[in-house]
Formats: sequence, structure tokens, C-alpha cells
Amino acid sequence: MAALGAAGLAGCSENAATGRKQLVLVDDAQLVSFADQTWDEVVAKVPPVADPAAHARLARIGAPLVRASGRNDLDWSFKVLDSPELNAFVLPNGKVGFFRGLLELAGSDDEVASVLGHEVGHVIARHSAERMSQEVAVKAGVAVAQMLIAQEAGEWTDEIGAALGVGATLGVILPYSRKHELEADRVGVDLMRKAGKDPTAAIRFWERMIARSADAAKPAEVISTHPADDRRLEALKAAVGA
Repeated sequence: MAALGAAGLAGCSENAATGRKQLVLVDDAQLVSFADQTWDEVVAKVPPVADPAAHARLARIGAPLVRASGRNDLDWSFKVLDSPELNAFVLPNGKVGFFRGLLELAGSDDEVASVLGHEVGHVIARHSAERMSQEVAVKAGVAVAQMLIAQEAGEWTDEIGAALGVGATLGVILPYSRKHELEADRVGVDLMRKAGKDPTAAIRFWERMIARSADAAKPAEVISTHPADDRRLEALKAAVGA
């Protein structure tokens, strides 16, 4: 138990973007390596759109957010994926997938920036590293987790895939926890301010999303991995100061 506690303490660090301590047992270089493989699998299943202007627009909107994040060490890439799904995701290597349906729904560049700020927020908040550490620690025990992730993925492939936010086998985007989603919203609003974007666009965009899904059946928040619409909108307004 002493070894387990010591390993846990060694893996705890404070994240400047979120202001809280995190259990992080995996370094960024490993995450990037896993994420590179996962990105290839995703785009093989959902290829990018054939319109270069769409990718250029996304990259232009995302560039100031990346500068504001301070994570220029990553090879950032913003791609519009050819699917009508209302979704977007980011991998810890800086690869952002933005589904065509979501881009068509957004009413302005600032609304697109609100989504990209949220995704970049996941990266600087180190949510993938935190979740991967939790997944491995729960199954293997904190004391041996560092040894396991330093070796070949092997039997831990599924846990690593889940921790990256993508099911490596099925290519399905897995949601972050409610806590992480709300945290990424808040960090994203901070990034928008630093990048000179209008943070109230995040509220307008989420109101648009709520209106779009008003007739769709949604699970109660207690059984959903995402915050309920009203709670998320309330938290966004608090972050924006609206």
C-alpha cells in the first residue's frame, strides 16, 4: 500500500489551465505516438472532405487558439471529416476532427472557434493523459502502471484507446466525462478571450445545438456521459460572464 500511495503521489501534478491536481502517469510523447495511430484509423473510416477551402478555414480559425494555448510543440492539424454528424474531437497529438455536419450548423467563425477552443482545451487540460492514467491505474494498480505503460501496449490496447478518446478497434469517438466536458468549455472560453475571439459565440452555438436537438430524445444526465443541455449552457454563461 505504501508503494501504491507513493506512485500515486509521484504522478500527481497541478495543471495551470485548470488549476487542479491530476494523476498523470504517462508522458506526452507516448500519447502522441498512440494518437498518431488512432488518427490514421479514424480518417480511414471517415475521410476528410474534398474541399481544401473548408480545411483552410478551420486551420485559420484554430491558429490563434493554438497560439493562446502555448502548445506550439504539437503538430496541430484541423480537418473537416465528411460526415453529417454533429460532433468534433481532438487527439493529444493536436489532430482535430470536425465533422461536416457541425461545420454547417455553426453560424459564424466565432461559433466554430468556440468548438475548437473546447477541443484545444481538452489538450492543454491533459484530459487524455488523465483518463489514460486512471484507466490503467484502476485495472493494474498505480504501483505498476508506470511499468506497464513504459512497455508495449499489449493487453492494454483497449484501455489506451479509450483513454485517448477514441475506440481504436471500432473507430468510435468516445465521450469524455461530464467533468472534463465542462472543464474544456471553461478553458475554451479562456482561450477565445486570449485569441481575441468573441466568447459569447459559445453561448449562441450551444443554444443552436439545443434548438436542433429539441425534438430528439435525450437521456437523463445521471445516465449520460455529457452534461445536460441546461447545465452546460448555465456553466457556459457563468464562464463567459453573461
